[in-house]
Amino acid sequence: MAWSGDSGVAVEAIAASVAVLAALLGSGSEGPDRSDPAAADAQRDAGALRDAGALRDSDAVRGAGRPVAGGDPLRDLADGLLDGLAEVARLEARTAALKVQLAADYARAARFLAPPAGSVRDRAVQEMALVAEVACVLTVSERTAGALLSEARALTTALPLTWAALRAGTISWQHARILVEETSGLDSAGAASLEGHFLDPAAPGAARGCAAGELVPSRFRAKARRWRERHHPESIEARHTVSVADRGGVRLFV
Repeated sequence: MAWSGDSGVAVEAIAASVAVLAALLGSGSEGPDRSDPAAADAQRDAGALRDAGALRDSDAVRGAGRPVAGGDPLRDLADGLLDGLAEVARLEARTAALKVQLAADYARAARFLAPPAGSVRDRAVQEMALVAEVACVLTVSERTAGALLSEARALTTALPLTWAALRAGTISWQHARILVEETSGLDSAGAASLEGHFLDPAAPGAARGCAAGELVPSRFRAKARRWRERHHPESIEARHTVSVADRGGVRLFV
């Protein structure tokens, strides 16, 4: 299969994440039977509990007030599971970035393959066909597919910091969508200022406290909206107009 340069990089990043997850899942010292994952997990966890109990018992017998060298196996297991969850979150973000890249590349390819549109109606028909193809492949509604294509275009052409953060896995797909929404209707300078405020620590007046990707999406949305309405109050009406248009049908995005 032929990949674009950017898509190939995204695939490599996901493969690296999968390798890390495989290492975490395969790091158990008991060598469980992979033919029964549920039994293997139960065996591994039970073994960790037994080891932890034996370690604490031996410490109590010796009167030691600290764990022996090597640490607490149960704590090591818990820490490893949290590491796994964190890596899954990064993997989900990178997978979303790959989906965005493929959708954007496909939209561009379809634009060049389609015959010249003689009218606005012809162009709308071509775009509806494109949306239908993506919806069929992803098994989603045409509204969802159209939204993905619009978001993919915005991310790959107008929001470089957001796009880079999603590909790196430092923000989630929800955070990326919020930035797309909150920058819609702004000119390029306004969009750059908004995403820079939250994603570029070196930007003038950069946001303080937790990084954007460490905030729950609802809280991040509220902060991004407050920043936009404080710096671009005139954009509130424009955003409302776009929302109404979106509810009325598929927006042109190619």
